[in-house]
Amino acid sequence: MTSPSPDRTALIVAGPTASGKSALALTLADRLGGTVINADSMQVYRELRILTARPTPAEEAAVPHALYGVRPAREPGSVAWWRGEALAAMDAAWAAGRVPVLCGGTGLYFSSLIDGLSPMPAVSDAARQEARETLKAIGPAALHAMLETVDPATAARLRPTDSQRVARAWEVWRSSGRGLAAWQAERGAPAGWRFLAVLLDPSREILRDAIEQRFAKMLVAGALAEVRALLDLGLDPALPAMRAHGVPELAAHLRGEISIEEAARRARLVTGQYAKRQATWFRHHALADAEAMHTIHARFAGLAQLSELSRGDLLKFTKPPA
Repeated sequence: MTSPSPDRTALIVAGPTASGKSALALTLADRLGGTVINADSMQVYRELRILTARPTPAEEAAVPHALYGVRPAREPGSVAWWRGEALAAMDAAWAAGRVPVLCGGTGLYFSSLIDGLSPMPAVSDAARQEARETLKAIGPAALHAMLETVDPATAARLRPTDSQRVARAWEVWRSSGRGLAAWQAERGAPAGWRFLAVLLDPSREILRDAIEQRFAKMLVAGALAEVRALLDLGLDPALPAMRAHGVPELAAHLRGEISIEEAARRARLVTGQYAKRQATWFRHHALADAEAMHTIHARFAGLAQLSELSRGDLLKFTKPPA
């Protein structure tokens, strides 16, 4: 755990995709006088409001929100970039007399604040270009096999199908001569805030149903047109935004390769697999000290689930200066 600042407190609202995090964060921010700060690696991209389930314009207007839709899809985000932006947003919220409410499902983002961020080398343009070209030429599994020969510690942590992270590991090794796992073993200073946390941890069956219903609503809301507009930008398919859940599947449908029903089935499948990995990560990583942590074993469905929170520490904030 961190060595927290005694007078600056932030709230983390976390959980797997489709667990109701955004609704819970909005409710708590409204009750506490807070600012909701995005901690989801896909919701930073401005072109993907529907498929990343970003808060609606009405929700964003109800309480202040930060770091949603702030980055173009052609510019990949990173944990180091997000951490700097998040800390600035937290400082701004506190200075304005508001509680920072960090909302998302990207575990690495939360750990970068709680535990500190590993120092990382600058990646050369040549190494980045090589990684992208090699990935395009031979695919992620073959690049992963190459990584195993030079950096087995990092390769062991990565799925061979995770093209983005495999390429990132390769470019780090090519730039520095040192593996990503070795760099990550070194930790920088934690954020210096006190963190309270609410974790949503519903069952897999509940999440599966929620994911299915949500994707159907996304299609009705215009997800297909959103992907068509993204494809019209002519971006590198290896970019993170191009691999957001639903984008590759709907893109395949738009190219005439699969039916819309099959695209939806595949999108629901990969989203469910991701939700399972998220839930596993949160069960094995502390978001706050035990006395400042509260888990709800359900999707967020309304204020009744907050009755226990209102009796506990999570709503007993020391208000920032007005």
